[in-house]
Amino acid sequence: MATTKKASARTKGLEDLFLDGLKDIYYAEKKILKALPKMAKNADDAQVTAAFEKHLAETEGQVERLEEVFEILGAPVRGKTCPAIDGILEEGSEILDEYKGSTSLDAGLVGAAQAVEHYEIARYGTLIAWATTLGKDDVVELLNATLEEEKATDQALTSLGEGGVNDRAAELQAA
Repeated sequence: MATTKKASARTKGLEDLFLDGLKDIYYAEKKILKALPKMAKNADDAQVTAAFEKHLAETEGQVERLEEVFEILGAPVRGKTCPAIDGILEEGSEILDEYKGSTSLDAGLVGAAQAVEHYEIARYGTLIAWATTLGKDDVVELLNATLEEEKATDQALTSLGEGGVNDRAAELQAA
C-alpha cells in the first residue's frame, strides 16, 4: 500500500503543485470574503472599518481573477481546505470575542488582518514563481495584480497601526 502511494506521489509535478496552490488560495480568498464584513462591522475606528470595506471589494476582484486563472488553465474552479488560513482567521475571531468593547480591539483587528495579508503575500509570491517556471505568463500577470493589491493593503494596515490605532489603544488603556 505504501509503495502505491509513493509511486503516485512521484508522478505529481510542479503543475500539480501549482494547481493545488491555486485551490488553496481560492479557498482562502472565499473564507476572507466571509470574515471581512464581520471585522468591518466590529471595528470602532472609521478608518479601520473603511480599510476592511475597501479590501472586501478588492477581494471580490481577486476571487474573480482566480476564477479566470482556473479558466485559462482549463481546470474546474474549486477550493481546497487550507488549514493555515483557517487558523489565522480563527485567531482573528478570538480577538473579536476576547477584545470586543476594549480599547485595543482595533489594534488587534489590524494585527489579525496583517497576518492574513502576510499569508496571502507569501502564497501569491510562490504561485507567481511557479507560474513563471511553468511558462504561464498570462497567469503570472493576473496573480501579480493580486499580489500588488495585497502588498498595498498590508502597507495601508501598517499605516493605520502606526498612524494612531496602536497609540490610541495604549493611551486609552493607560487612562
